[in-house]
Amino acid sequence: MEPLGILMLLVLCMVAAIGTLVVVGAVKAARAVSTKAENVALKARAYTNPGAPGRIASVRLRLRAALEGTRQALEAAASQDAQVGESLQLLKRLETHGTELDAQLRGLEREPEPTRVDAKLPELRARAEQITHAAEELRWAVQDRQHRFSEDELSRLSDECTQEADALRHWSRPAQADEAAAGGPHRPEPGRLTTGRWPTADEVLGFVDRIRRPSGETNAR
Repeated sequence: MEPLGILMLLVLCMVAAIGTLVVVGAVKAARAVSTKAENVALKARAYTNPGAPGRIASVRLRLRAALEGTRQALEAAASQDAQVGESLQLLKRLETHGTELDAQLRGLEREPEPTRVDAKLPELRARAEQITHAAEELRWAVQDRQHRFSEDELSRLSDECTQEADALRHWSRPAQADEAAAGGPHRPEPGRLTTGRWPTADEVLGFVDRIRRPSGETNAR
């Protein structure tokens, strides 16, 4: 019974883990759908309402777009560059401030007193601009970093291709081909001794004298 009990416990743990993953995935999907729907509503108010609600919607929309765009850029770069992980930690802190500010802006949208809205909106807009600018700085820095790495890699690859092309063009030719290109095999110049020096006058005269003498006279001597 004990092995059966252990097996049942493992099965229950697996079912619980799968159920947790399904629930988490469903919550994330529902949250994403809700965020998209709210963004659509914000766009509609920003473009159709010229009053305070439209201005607040524009601030919220720009704040959300900056944070979401930065998160997507950093998460895409983090898989290739470990240093981007530190930037993600900073972004999480920015998102915390952004969430709090978005809630305050949402509450200001429901404020019935126009003077209160006019008094609070500049302050909240300034905070939103500060968060937006910080998020954009992170996103642009990551983009510049990726662009720089891409340029360096392309430059190194281009140099390697050039070196390989030069190596392919410098092949070694056979010795006979070199001799043919030079006009045939090398022969010693006429009149030069095989020792590599020019003969003296006495050596030349002695050589000529031996040639002119009959062979018998030469042998007699």
